Amino acid sequence: MCGICGIYNYGSGLPVTREDLKAVNDRLVHRGPDAEGFYTRENIGLAMRRLSIIDLSTGAQPISNESGSAWIVFNGEIYNFQELRSELLSRGHKFTTKSDTETILHLYEEKGTDFPKYLRGMFAVAIWDVNSRRLVLARDRIGKKPLFYAITPYRLAFASELRALRAVKDLPAEINPAAIDAYLTLQYIPSPLSVFKGISKLEPASVLVFENGRVSVSKYWDLPVGGPKLSGADTGELKERLCAELSEAVRIRLMSEVPLGAFLSGGIDSSIVTALMARHSDVPVKTFSIGFKEEKFSELGYARQVAEMYGTRHTEFVVEAAMSDMLETLAGNYGEPYADPSALPSYFVSRETRRHVTVALNGDGGDEAFGGYLRYAAMKAERLVAGVPSCLKAAALAGIGGFPKTAPFDFFWRLEKFLKVSLMPDMESRYLSAMSFFNPAEASGLYSTSFLNLLGRDKGYALRYLSGFFAQTPGDDLVNRLIYTDLRSYLPECLMTKMDIASMANSLEARSPFLDHKVLEFGFSLPGNLKLKGLSGTKWILKETFKDMLPPDIYRRGKMGFGVPLGPWFRGELKDYWAGVCLSHKALRRGYFKSEELFRLWDEHQGGRLDHGYKLWALMMLELWHRQFADDYKVG
Repeated sequence: MCGICGIYNYGSGLPVTREDLKAVNDRLVHRGPDAEGFYTRENIGLAMRRLSIIDLSTGAQPISNESGSAWIVFNGEIYNFQELRSELLSRGHKFTTKSDTETILHLYEEKGTDFPKYLRGMFAVAIWDVNSRRLVLARDRIGKKPLFYAITPYRLAFASELRALRAVKDLPAEINPAAIDAYLTLQYIPSPLSVFKGISKLEPASVLVFENGRVSVSKYWDLPVGGPKLSGADTGELKERLCAELSEAVRIRLMSEVPLGAFLSGGIDSSIVTALMARHSDVPVKTFSIGFKEEKFSELGYARQVAEMYGTRHTEFVVEAAMSDMLETLAGNYGEPYADPSALPSYFVSRETRRHVTVALNGDGGDEAFGGYLRYAAMKAERLVAGVPSCLKAAALAGIGGFPKTAPFDFFWRLEKFLKVSLMPDMESRYLSAMSFFNPAEASGLYSTSFLNLLGRDKGYALRYLSGFFAQTPGDDLVNRLIYTDLRSYLPECLMTKMDIASMANSLEARSPFLDHKVLEFGFSLPGNLKLKGLSGTKWILKETFKDMLPPDIYRRGKMGFGVPLGPWFRGELKDYWAGVCLSHKALRRGYFKSEELFRLWDEHQGGRLDHGYKLWALMMLELWHRQFADDYKVG
């Protein structure tokens, strides 16, 4: 696991020096504290920072092939590299290391730019082909490992993180209004956008080829959209196959030459991963959990049940609002605005876990692959009330207006969300409303006239972005259409970003068995009614498959996730902090928002009738990002 970067002065022909690369590479030291490496030749340079996991003695990068005609830097882990290596050896390739990195390079020699199709794992790769003067960038199927790039008339540069890429000279620095709009609606900035014009994220499952001054980007993988579902298959056989697929995905992710453990939240997914790790391990699994002092937001009790059932070596940590001194660090880690509040506990559990191990498995992807979100049930339930006149829904919404609401678990908060969703005109708008912090109408009401003018045609980017994914699944059932959209948007762009940054900020490698592409492909081949039974049976087939491996309380419990007590915090310990950040003269002068709307949100939240905790968090993280990265930048 590492951070990678590179510079190609294709237009100017100027040499790339070690100093040029080091300025970028030094900003990736947290991703790879164990070593650094450089390759420079004329107007091209590659560099990396290494976190040593496998082949500790000979796996240093950059690595070349036998002739020196191709060079590679690589961030990630390839779990089938030993099988690939054996095949490549049989075809006459010569290896100088035992690393997965060198295996990828020889695979490129055999398969060309199709090489990612053969990899099982997580990766961001850069290959320089000396003879063809071709630069190839590639990213894993689900986007676990990030890659930012910028192309100017003179230079192509790339890096694992945006804040590192910003160390390259003469890159664009103008803020992208569409990215800000997408951020406030989605809580993240989706690829290929970044917060800056002229800087892009390589999309998941994509290969970028830059040759002869021209760039092409192509997709090499997708879920089996439109394919037949296993509707008529025996349920018992499907359970056996699911158990085998996930068990194998866990087993191959135990490959490591350094200490290894697991995040254990107390939810279904991380509990299953822990159980399967215990099955494959001959020593007690090390597990790590995080909770809150606010009891209804904490899952520590559930995590302890799993730890006791499998005799793990268990460690717990509690997050409190008093840790507000970490908020600026958190905003700085991401390099661009990021608003998922579970980034806070994810950072802390990664930090505590790194004190004991270098690699940790997690349960990421179980909800998306097997239908675990309550919004899936809500979207299904909405069809049952589709015939109810809008005026009656609006009346019901008005009727609950006076009830206090606390996000995200309160009944009236969820009912209000459901009614608002049901009033949307189409499925894409309903989905966006269910997902958003600020839905498009709320965001428009918050924006200043000058910012709306800057947005122009880019206004509503988030809805167009998500609608594109729905358009690719016209023949699938509702649950699988929602799952596909999440697997193409929310999971890679939000959750994978969160876990990559939270773990790598602490020099910890995170591995996600549920996101093995074979598990995802099998999960998507199942009909939606096996994932969501009725309106309450979320993740039905997953729970039934692993029922006997879970404590009864965990098998029966519903979805919780990393709920963060933002509402109480912004009325208590973080009240003065938020006002000092977001209502400051500097923040109000940025020109994004109507100041009266900011004060209205603040006053409504302080009054206790409405819970705007998630909205307030998004606004705060945007301002904290500005203070660290763009205090004087123009919004263009």
